[in-house]
Amino acid sequence: MFKLSWMRLINPGWSRTLDAITLNEVQLVLAEKRTALSTMRTGIAIFAFPLSVLSVLIATSPILPGQRGHALAGARCSCSIAGLVILGVYLIVIAIRRIRRLRPLDR
Repeated sequence: MFKLSWMRLINPGWSRTLDAITLNEVQLVLAEKRTALSTMRTGIAIFAFPLSVLSVLIATSPILPGQRGHALAGARCSCSIAGLVILGVYLIVIAIRRIRRLRPLDR
């Protein structure tokens, strides 16, 4: 406490500078958390999209004409669906790690 009052005597604008620095640090932490949450939102959307496409394909499979080429189309579709699911899970995991890293700074 003594040091703080001594610094105010020498430099009256010292507390305003300290408040500005603290405010900038808080804004930085909040920006990083906002970025992590948007990454998680994107990962959830990418994860949910192939599942909805797969459910539409399963629901419309009796309606599609012909049986030729279904195996090849199914293999391509399953590979792209698996890739999107993996990408979605990866983004979600990265976002959770970033949020947990920022968690101690909230206190």
